[in-house]
Amino acid sequence: MTRPEGYRRCTMARLRKISRILGNPAARENAARVWLETSPTLFSIDPPAIFGRRAPIEIEIGAGKGEFIIQRAREFPGRDFLAVELSSTIARVMAVRCGRANPGNLRVVRMDARTLVNLMLDSGSVDAFHIYFPDPWPKERHIKHRLFTPVFAAGIYRTLIPGGAAYIATDVGAYAEEIFPMMEAAGFVRAAENPPGAAHTGFALKFAAARRPIFPASFRKPG
Repeated sequence: MTRPEGYRRCTMARLRKISRILGNPAARENAARVWLETSPTLFSIDPPAIFGRRAPIEIEIGAGKGEFIIQRAREFPGRDFLAVELSSTIARVMAVRCGRANPGNLRVVRMDARTLVNLMLDSGSVDAFHIYFPDPWPKERHIKHRLFTPVFAAGIYRTLIPGGAAYIATDVGAYAEEIFPMMEAAGFVRAAENPPGAAHTGFALKFAAARRPIFPASFRKPG
């Protein structure tokens, strides 16, 4: 399918803007303050070693441009925050923004969230997960790419502390109908609280402006 000319111009303009951001020495210095480097020999994520202290840790999966996680880190200086993003370009642009904000208790990592949750985090090591507007991959042939599976939900449950929270929001009702029962099947209890980032991420603001419905839910690990 041929993309319309307006789409190509918009894409090229966005790429040029990103190139300017990442090519700026001051921007690279900002990003370096918060960037968590990974390598083939990195087999675990140890928050106390990363932040140099023992504090409650919250992780946002698919943090995008970092609107929510920056605000959250500023609001709770006694907690530590890890922003996870799969796209290398998006992660580095987010690192520039997080480093410029410089809350001190925030790091950015470019990583597949499934690898992080299923393999690299210790059991009972995370206080809260924030997962807002994951890609629903609506086409049948793309379902294998969806973030939420029973294995992933079980990994979230394993890595949370007793009483820890998983905050989720999606703009796709059918996806919510799959995710929320999956979380309960993993052992979570549905909580009455509103997910703190469901109205504050970039996608949330975009959907609210377009009057699109949002389906939020909070889950707690018993104990």
